[in-house]
Amino acid sequence: MTGNSEHPARWWHKTEDGRVQCDLCPRDCKLHEGQRGMCFVRQRVGDRMVLTTYGRSSGFCVDPIEKKPLNHFYPGSSVLSFGTAGCNLACKFCQNWDISKSREMDRLVDAASPEGIAKAAKEAGADSVAFTYNDPTIFTEYAMDTADACHAAGIRTVAVTAGYIYPEPRRDLYAKIDAANVDLKAFTDEFYRKVTASRLEPVKDTLRYLVRETRVWTEITTLLIPGHNDSDAELTALAEFVMGDLGADVPLHFSAFHPDYKMMDIPPTPPATLRRARAIARRAGLRYVYTGNVHDREGDTTSCPSCGAAVIERDWYEVLASRMTRDACSACGTQIAGRFGERAGTFGRRRMRVVLGG
Repeated sequence: MTGNSEHPARWWHKTEDGRVQCDLCPRDCKLHEGQRGMCFVRQRVGDRMVLTTYGRSSGFCVDPIEKKPLNHFYPGSSVLSFGTAGCNLACKFCQNWDISKSREMDRLVDAASPEGIAKAAKEAGADSVAFTYNDPTIFTEYAMDTADACHAAGIRTVAVTAGYIYPEPRRDLYAKIDAANVDLKAFTDEFYRKVTASRLEPVKDTLRYLVRETRVWTEITTLLIPGHNDSDAELTALAEFVMGDLGADVPLHFSAFHPDYKMMDIPPTPPATLRRARAIARRAGLRYVYTGNVHDREGDTTSCPSCGAAVIERDWYEVLASRMTRDACSACGTQIAGRFGERAGTFGRRRMRVVLGG
């Protein structure tokens, strides 16, 4: 099977001036013949819009679910991760820029049908398939078909996303998704406009939708960039939004920035900044706050919000110990928010590359 370079796209309409407007995300790209949207993968061909990366991937790896990061979604389990090319944001700090900003479509791997992905996940022993590396929003049609194939094979689905999507495609996509990690990149519209060329409010709206109106297990990640989104005031506002609009049980991950792409002049995030952010969020009332991209066993570990026991002890992405009875703390019986099996998985911190056979 080879990738379909002109798979019919959904969510677009013709404008009065003859252009085709994409209705997938708030960019509202209006295209003349042959033009591509800002994401680069949605293109006008004739009087229709097509998705140029359907059935084509930038590669496959089996990772620990904690690497997405998802700490409350079947801890210790394995997930087959893949992405395509392109992105509908323009983050100056992108750490997957070689994929998300790729214009070299020939780099994409063929033989990546939805059914082939589900089969590969099953053969690799993966519990889930994650749409990641670049944002699944821009390949929603491909992600939806792959999710259907995965569910038919008993495989769960995960979206790692910036949440920059309109309500109609959002509803259709997340009806097929079991868990999501949403990048809340900052908590000022100025940051979103200047650093990502997008806006904050649509992302907040996606978070409200996922937590309040769906059964999708949702966690949040904020990459802390020194001097840009790590002030006490901004971190307090972010934590208060999560607490007030989403609830105390939504896990929040603060992750360390490393210089990359167009922000090579910014220093790495000090571990003390992550610990400060975690303390601020916990003071705001959030029960599950984590640190990432640094070695911090305390910031990796899930603690019971009632008795403080370490119910899931981690080191990096590896579960060292689980002290839970199904979904409750073994010490005091308090229910832990999330999705859990009978026991935590034992995949560890491995990373396995997978080659699809067709």
